[in-house]
Amino acid sequence: MIFGQRAVIDETLTTVLAGGHALLIGVPGLAKTRLVETLGTVLGLDDKRIQCTPDLMPADIVGAEILEEAEDGKRHFRFVKGPVFAQILMADEINRASPRTQSALLQSMQERTVSVGGHTYDLPAPFMVLATQNPLEQEGTYPLPEAQLDRFLLQVSVGYPDLAAERTMLLATTGSEDVRPEQALSAEELIRAQKLLRRIPVGESVVEAILAIVRSGRPDDSTIDSVRRHVAWGPGPRASQALMLAIRARAVLDGRLAPSIDDVLALAHPVLRHRMALNFAARAEGVTLDTVIDQLCAPHR
Repeated sequence: MIFGQRAVIDETLTTVLAGGHALLIGVPGLAKTRLVETLGTVLGLDDKRIQCTPDLMPADIVGAEILEEAEDGKRHFRFVKGPVFAQILMADEINRASPRTQSALLQSMQERTVSVGGHTYDLPAPFMVLATQNPLEQEGTYPLPEAQLDRFLLQVSVGYPDLAAERTMLLATTGSEDVRPEQALSAEELIRAQKLLRRIPVGESVVEAILAIVRSGRPDDSTIDSVRRHVAWGPGPRASQALMLAIRARAVLDGRLAPSIDDVLALAHPVLRHRMALNFAARAEGVTLDTVIDQLCAPHR
């Protein structure tokens, strides 16, 4: 269903197996939406889609209480669930929604619950948000709040396919044959896999590498001159937790029973790039976040 984009698929599957949320960033037309829809079918999960627009309201996502009148004339409120009550929620072009609407997803992403009208409602299990985003320099977009960005386990960068993959895609998608994905897993099997993942041991050297990389990305604690000069704010403890879960998932997907430092280095960029911000001095000097993260990883290569 998806041609090329091997790294994108691997990072998305890593997020799903780790039980987190993924933010897929790329220009339109790179199969981000197609990937999310295919995952819902392959994993046997109930999936729903939100097309984010500037006039989308929070109630359009979480739901709202409506006033109903019974046959006896009595009135009462009834909660109508929104599309967030799904196992996979696809927020398409999430950065086209207003910050107020983007923030409506915060509680559901972190607590897996929704509070409306003084009542708390549990979301289905498993629950994950797979959001797509167009680059911020395009017109009609809003930057996501930092608190919401931190809730995404990985930020997956979706680039253009290589020549061979694009040639295969061109021939496969413009012909008469209609290929559809098939279910390969059930929700119950995925939940068991996610629970098993948390029991996988992580070596002490790998734990130390995670802590060293994440903590050295904080300007106040870092011994790296470029970080102190160019980073406005660094990753918090949730970045360490994300790395710990993601490296386990990557090892399992690769057929290994324990993660290594190579897994930490491979996932440092998708875990950290949305949990750090550069200051004006960095932008003026042409410093990028990828360059800074490479410097954080350099001592462990």
